Amino acid sequence: MHSEIEGSAGKGSINFGGRVEIEKLLDNPIWNALRTEQRSLAISQNGAGRFPPAIGPLAGSPDQSLESYDALRVLAGPGGLLVLFLPAPPLLPGAWSLFREGILTQMVCPKPARFDPTLLAESAKLRSLGASDIPAMIELATLTEPGPFRDKTIELGNFYGVFVEERLMAMAGQRMRLPGFVEVSAVCTHPDARGRGYAGILMSRVTQDIRDEGKTPFLHAYESNPAVSLYRKLGFTHRRTLRLAVIKRED
Repeated sequence: MHSEIEGSAGKGSINFGGRVEIEKLLDNPIWNALRTEQRSLAISQNGAGRFPPAIGPLAGSPDQSLESYDALRVLAGPGGLLVLFLPAPPLLPGAWSLFREGILTQMVCPKPARFDPTLLAESAKLRSLGASDIPAMIELATLTEPGPFRDKTIELGNFYGVFVEERLMAMAGQRMRLPGFVEVSAVCTHPDARGRGYAGILMSRVTQDIRDEGKTPFLHAYESNPAVSLYRKLGFTHRRTLRLAVIKRED
């Protein structure tokens, strides 16, 4: 069921007291996205929330209390998986197991650098992606694992792809939206096309869209991901570390 976001006081409230306070929403990005800019998408239960399964398994809660995990349990369903971004290691009660974990760097980009799209080879074409491209997008995401990607993930924002001979070889798009911020996500390149600069060009296009809205791009990546060096060249800087926890309901 869907729940209302509380107002200026009480559990779940947000105090928009200025830029610093707004940026603090990134400390718990999934939960705050689902109770602000992406509230219309939220499936909520006793203060916790998740995106619809057809979009992906991302979920969040205000804390790691037993009450929050009980709410997430309902959202997961029997045997279900959820993806959490946590400020501290997961503290899972008995009904859960840790399916996967990792250390994420959260990066923000106040002043994006531009990658010239004319650097694309003549055989490569960049264009926006739509519903007819979803099978190819899912195939590329399944191969490269940039993060959860489902049939309706494309509905979260603008996506762009690079095609070579009508074959999707790289893509990037938008995912979480919070006041003042939009996440760059699903950045991936087919192994046969790496080293050609596609990711930088696509991310530049996505970040320009975000800046045109008057918002700041941000992203999440494994700390060990070699692509972090590219993100720095594009103007992204480390903001904080988060814990990725893919959790499975065991009862």
